Amino acid sequence: MEEMKKDKINRRSFVTRFSLLGAVAGLVPQYAFSANERKSEEAAGIMKCKPYLQAVKKDAIRIRWITSEKCLSWVEYGENVQALDKKAYCSIDGLIQANNTIHDIPLKNLHPGRMYFYKVFSKKIEGFEPYKITYGAIAESETYTFTTLNPGAENTTFVVYNDVHDRPETFAQLFKFLTPGKRDFILLNGDIFSSLKTGEDQVIKNMLEPISELFSTDVPFVFSRGNHEDRGQYARQFPDYVSGGEQKFYFSFQSGPIYAVVLDSGEGTTDDNPLYGGILDFDAYRLEQKTWLEKEVQKPDFKKATYRVIINHIPPFYTASADNHPSKFCREHWGPILNKAKIDLMLAGHTHIHGIHPAVLQKHNFPIVIGGGPRNGERTIIQVNANKQALEVKMFSDTGKTIGELKIKNPKGK
Repeated sequence: MEEMKKDKINRRSFVTRFSLLGAVAGLVPQYAFSANERKSEEAAGIMKCKPYLQAVKKDAIRIRWITSEKCLSWVEYGENVQALDKKAYCSIDGLIQANNTIHDIPLKNLHPGRMYFYKVFSKKIEGFEPYKITYGAIAESETYTFTTLNPGAENTTFVVYNDVHDRPETFAQLFKFLTPGKRDFILLNGDIFSSLKTGEDQVIKNMLEPISELFSTDVPFVFSRGNHEDRGQYARQFPDYVSGGEQKFYFSFQSGPIYAVVLDSGEGTTDDNPLYGGILDFDAYRLEQKTWLEKEVQKPDFKKATYRVIINHIPPFYTASADNHPSKFCREHWGPILNKAKIDLMLAGHTHIHGIHPAVLQKHNFPIVIGGGPRNGERTIIQVNANKQALEVKMFSDTGKTIGELKIKNPKGK
């Protein structure tokens, strides 16, 4: 594992390169940049984090990063590391997004299961007048890679973190216990933060920085929102930093034989709890998801998938109290849909008590795997492998010990 990690670090060097292409006014996407480049101390402070991969599909992906200055940003990418021959901006309603610090660039019309190379660029905007835009230094990242998902692949592998609770060191401490090999995505299954109280710097320090050293520049992460991401004065700004699907926090995607459905179980209390000042409306949001879920499980791709996996933070069972509101609400409104839809596995967190709970007919007709908590001795990391023969789950403790295993044979017998 250590040898593989060193090879990865040597390959990418994890050092951001910056270059100054000069100040150019009125730049449009077709503009040919000058080849006269030099390193710039000014550019070196522009990027606040490395690029990270989001919302990966068979034919698309989103690349995000954050800058300290308002910029025009883009991605250059291609299938040949020597020739990044495509360029992508974020264009909304005819306007290329610029003069912003949070950058979210979609790449479209990609091929399933294909590796691509990419770099990100941010050009500082020094002046923004109606008829004159003045540009400054350009920050340029190292070259990274990503691989699109392939619904037709025979196997898929992913990893699950949950309930990190603002302990950024947890990511690396648990990652070292995983079996070496390729991962198609990493699942962050809620409560990565205890609350969102300090804003962007907290998101960078406690999530984006530690995971960039491990995977997020090359392997996309899927963010499943937990109840603690609903707390704090910056909770309403947090969606600016992650991408899900058509909706931010409930969506679906396919990876090899797995059809994954991500649901958002919401805050861990009733909407009228006085501690939250009358600004919660999660029951309506959960019912909105119910309507969406009823349609989702009727999709042909869902029905023909080898394995159907539900991802949500608060499990509908096994919470501290049988009357836990979101658990009970989701159990009553989502449960009948999931039981009828022949779900193969649910992945959850929240309880801080790890467990692999087998199916219980008339309650949950599928096993529920719950990851552990944030403290030493509670922490877990989960590895999921699926192929034509079986879906296998392996849970490790924070000492590297295997503390739970589950094997689900191909329900279709193929």
